[in-house]
Amino acid sequence: MTTAPLRAWSLLGHALTPLAPFWLRHRKARGKEDPARLSERMGVSSVARPAGRLIWVHGASVGESLAALPLIEKLMADGFHLLVTSGTVASAAMLARRLPPPSNGKVAIHQYVPLDLPRAVARFLDHWRPEAGLFVESDLWPNLIGAARARGVRLALVNARLSEDSTRGWHRAPKTAAALLSAFALCLAQDEEIADRFRGLGSPDVIVVGSLKADAPPLAADEAALARLKAEIGTRPVLLAAQTHPGEDETVLPAHDALRGAFPDLLTIIVPRHVGRGQDIAMLCGPRPSARRSLDQPITAITAVYIADTMGELGLFYRLTSFCFLGGTLVPMGGHNPLEPAALGCAVLAGPDRGSARAGFDAILAAQGFGAVASSADIAATVGRLFADPAAARAAGEAARRGAAELTGAVAKSAALLEKLLEKPLADARA
Repeated sequence: MTTAPLRAWSLLGHALTPLAPFWLRHRKARGKEDPARLSERMGVSSVARPAGRLIWVHGASVGESLAALPLIEKLMADGFHLLVTSGTVASAAMLARRLPPPSNGKVAIHQYVPLDLPRAVARFLDHWRPEAGLFVESDLWPNLIGAARARGVRLALVNARLSEDSTRGWHRAPKTAAALLSAFALCLAQDEEIADRFRGLGSPDVIVVGSLKADAPPLAADEAALARLKAEIGTRPVLLAAQTHPGEDETVLPAHDALRGAFPDLLTIIVPRHVGRGQDIAMLCGPRPSARRSLDQPITAITAVYIADTMGELGLFYRLTSFCFLGGTLVPMGGHNPLEPAALGCAVLAGPDRGSARAGFDAILAAQGFGAVASSADIAATVGRLFADPAAARAAGEAARRGAAELTGAVAKSAALLEKLLEKPLADARA
């Protein structure tokens, strides 16, 4: 695993190491690092390594870490300790709540992933000595991957995903892509389209197993908060727009206006993908009366738009309605996870850009028999039909649930393949 760009990256890492503490303090001041755990980013841990076989799972942030939870639970049940790394404060907070507790002498431990600096990586690997390293989706750090492979850690990409844009970028450096991906003895892809992208870049052993997200438990919700919202909403019809990006709110709000003629008490709930956009969305609402959840503003009889600009509460809002518009699909983002609403019986409306989770969207929209939208008019027409026929809306939610259920099984398939990988002689795993 060596090309000129990878060697240059390693040399740059050595050169930048003295500056890393200053950079981390800058990030800490902006709330992007945990002040109490900065040393972990330099590969230093205050947590002892548990004795026994240990598998390391790495996910970049919340989405990847959530997707890995069912696999983490399965591997713990199969007799492994789990070290779980991620790179964001939000993912660390989520994992503190969601990692499985110790069971049968096995533990799951979270640590921040070290910066991709050779010395930090070496300290991290010296301490944890994992038997295998599972990288979720495609968060690829060259020094971390190269050092782990050199130490004989069996590496695999799990729930592997690669967008069209990323694939085009890697094709501009094909030798480097092939060198990096060849470090992984196994690549477990979400679907055939993704598998072909990895094969085209030089992944040596690519197997389609489906998406781990299909096996994830339904998103949680605080029951008291759910009851309060239901009481505030009452019998009003609800248009939910979840995980929206700039450009999509500007499409949803005209749909809201079009629907108000037939449904004057309509409440539109917008859950932005990035919670920092709450004030911007409130400004977009203009004369439409709005309320923001981050400011503890309640839903009142005059509230037309409720902006749910808080973290980790999607499970709450998917439980409030039988259908939603899912963002990231009317702008070139590839869409967000449609399995999350579908698992809660919430049907999905989505724009044409669905490449990041195509298999999930295809299964759910096919089961529903509708759901593709491309404009404010499309959203208003589909939502108006569902408002007029609540039984059809509930049936669509149940169809979405069945469509999502058809995609389950990736956890069992992934665990079986990973355990076979661990049984191979080391030379075979590195070949």
